[in-house]
Amino acid sequence: MADHSEVSRRYREFLDLLPLTLSLAGLPTSDHGKYFSAEQIESRLFTIRHAYRAARQVARECIQPSAAAGTNPQPAE
Repeated sequence: MADHSEVSRRYREFLDLLPLTLSLAGLPTSDHGKYFSAEQIESRLFTIRHAYRAARQVARECIQPSAAAGTNPQPAE
């Protein structure tokens, strides 16, 4: 079992990525007084899981140094 600090770190990562995740998922909110069916909830969970994986991947790509960090970047035209 993961120790408390690892669980806290992963939870914080999840919360930090939540706005990007929901934006990537692009799911509409329900109308006032209307609720989703169990099948709709399951489908939305699937979408959110995939959006979270994509958000984690893009965040990692953005914060990790590139393989060509020692070279001079090409000037923008």
